[in-house]
Amino acid sequence: TSKPIMSEEGKKLGLIDAIVSPEELLKVSRLWALEIGDRRKPWIRSLHRTDKIGSLSEAREVLGASRQHVKKTAPHLPQQQACIDVIEHGILHGGYSGVLREAEVFKKLVLSETAKGLIHVFFAQRAISKVPGVTDIGLKPRNVKKAAVIGGGLMGSGIATALILSNIRVLLKEVNSEYLLKGTKMIEANVRSLVTRGKLTKQKADGALSLLKGVLDYTEFKDVDMVIEAVIENISLKQAIFSDLEKICPPHCILATNTSTIDLNIIGEKTNSQDRVVGAHFFSPAHIMPLLEIVRTDKTSAQVILDLMTVGKIIKKSPVVVGNCTGFAVNRTFFPYAQGAHLLVNLGVDVYRIDRLISNFGLPMGPFQLQDLAGYGVAVAVGKEFAGAFPDRTVQTPLLDLLIKSGRNGKNNGKGYYIYEKGSRPKPDPSILPIIEESRRLCNIMPSGKPISVTDQEIVEMILFPIVNEACRVLEEGVVIRASDLDIASVLGMSFPSYRGGIVFWADLVGANHIYTSLRKWSQLYGNFYKPSRYLEERAIKGIPLSAPGSSNPRPKARL
Repeated sequence: TSKPIMSEEGKKLGLIDAIVSPEELLKVSRLWALEIGDRRKPWIRSLHRTDKIGSLSEAREVLGASRQHVKKTAPHLPQQQACIDVIEHGILHGGYSGVLREAEVFKKLVLSETAKGLIHVFFAQRAISKVPGVTDIGLKPRNVKKAAVIGGGLMGSGIATALILSNIRVLLKEVNSEYLLKGTKMIEANVRSLVTRGKLTKQKADGALSLLKGVLDYTEFKDVDMVIEAVIENISLKQAIFSDLEKICPPHCILATNTSTIDLNIIGEKTNSQDRVVGAHFFSPAHIMPLLEIVRTDKTSAQVILDLMTVGKIIKKSPVVVGNCTGFAVNRTFFPYAQGAHLLVNLGVDVYRIDRLISNFGLPMGPFQLQDLAGYGVAVAVGKEFAGAFPDRTVQTPLLDLLIKSGRNGKNNGKGYYIYEKGSRPKPDPSILPIIEESRRLCNIMPSGKPISVTDQEIVEMILFPIVNEACRVLEEGVVIRASDLDIASVLGMSFPSYRGGIVFWADLVGANHIYTSLRKWSQLYGNFYKPSRYLEERAIKGIPLSAPGSSNPRPKARL
C-alpha cells in the first residue's frame, strides 16, 4: 500500500530491532554491532525471519483472501496482484529468493502502461504550480486570513467548510435567517461527519466551527481578504453582488465567483475592478473534491491568480489555472460525456450496458448513474448552456424531459434510471424502458428503425472519443497552459482513472489516428456530434501526439 508506519509499529512487525532516542542512536548501534561481532548477541537478518509468518496454511489463507479483495477493488492495477505473488514466493522459497523475484517483476511492471500513467499523473500534479507570467515574475503571495462566502447552499457551505478546516476565518452571508441557519447547519454537519469518520478530532472540529460567522448584510466585509460568490446561476444577481462588493470590500480583496458556466467578463462587466475578478470553480462536494479550477480573464491580475493558487494549496486543493470560456476546462471537455451516452441510447443501446462498460473502464460510475446523482435539473440547465455555446456539435434528445414528466429526478427523489433505497445499492429500474422507447420513437435516428449493433469496445470509444475531441479544441484554444494540466484536471475533477494518466495521455496511448478515423466514420453515420476537430485531424495526419505543444495557439483564451 506504500503506507508509512511509525517506529512502534515497525518494531511490532519485526522490521525494527530496537527504538532509541536520536541522541543515543549511534552509541547504541555501535554497541549492538560490537556485541554481534563478539557473538554475545545473535545476528538476526529481517530477510530470513519467519516467526511472524505463521503456518503455511495460514499464510495461504491470508494471501487467498487478499487476492479476492484486490480483484474486486483494483481490477486494473496489476501491481497489487504482483505484490501478493511476490510475497507468496518469498514465503515458499525464502526471503532472498523473494527479493530476487521482486526485482524481476518490478522491471516488467515499471514498463507497463499503468506505471506510465501513474508516473505521468504524479509529475502533472507538480507541474500545475508553474504558471508562466504568474509564478516566475518575483511576486509574493499575500495572506488571506479572513474570507467571505456568499450563498450557503450545497456549494457555498462546502467552500466555507474547506476554508475553516484550514484555519481561515469565514463570514457566511445569506439573504435571510432561514437560509443562513440551513447553511450553517450544513457546514456543521460537514465538519461533524469528519469527526465521525475519524478524520478529525472533536477539539479541531470545535476550533474550525469557531471560525465561522453567519451574516445577513455586508457590514463586516470591510476587512475581508477574499470573497467567493456561490449563489444560483443568475447573471443579473451576480452582477449586482459584484457591484456591491467593489464598493464595500478593501482594494486588495479578491473578488471570486464559483460559477460553473457564466462568462466571467459578463459577471464583472459592471465593476471597475475587473483585475480582481477571478473564477474559483470548486467541484461538489467542495470540502472533499481535490480540484480547484482558477479561471482568469484577460484582465485578471497575476497577483490575484497567485494569491488564489496559494489559498488553494492551503485548503488542500490542487489549483489548475485555466482560461475563460463556457464550461472552462473540465466541464467543457466532458460535456460530450452525457451527450454521447444519450445519443447511443437513442440509437438502441441499453442504458445499463453503457453504465457497466464505463464503470469497467475505470470511472466511478457511468453517465446515467452520474445524471441520477446530480439531479436532472442540473443536467437540463448545463445542457442548455452548451447547446447555446456549441450548437454545431450538441445532441438534442427528449429523454430527460420525459423522465422529469414521469416524476423522476434521480437520487433526489429515489427514482431515476435506477431505484434508490436507503441502505442498498442503486438497482436498475425496468419500468424506465417504455420511457426510453418513447424517446427513441421521437428521435427516430435508429438506422431502418432497428437498434445498432456495437461491440463493448465500440461503446466505450463512442462515449470517450468525443471527450478527447473536445479536449483537442480546449488545447487548440489555449484554455489550459499544457496538456498535462487537462490530464490532472480530468483525474481530480471528473475521476478519470489515474492509472490511465488522464484524458489526453490516455488518448495518446490509444493513438490519434485511431480516434480520428473512428470519429470520421461515426460522423458520416450519425452526424456532426462525432465530427473530428481540426486539431485532432492535423495531429492524426502528421503523426504528432495530442499532448505535444503546438508551435502557436491561434486563439489563446488563457493568455498564459
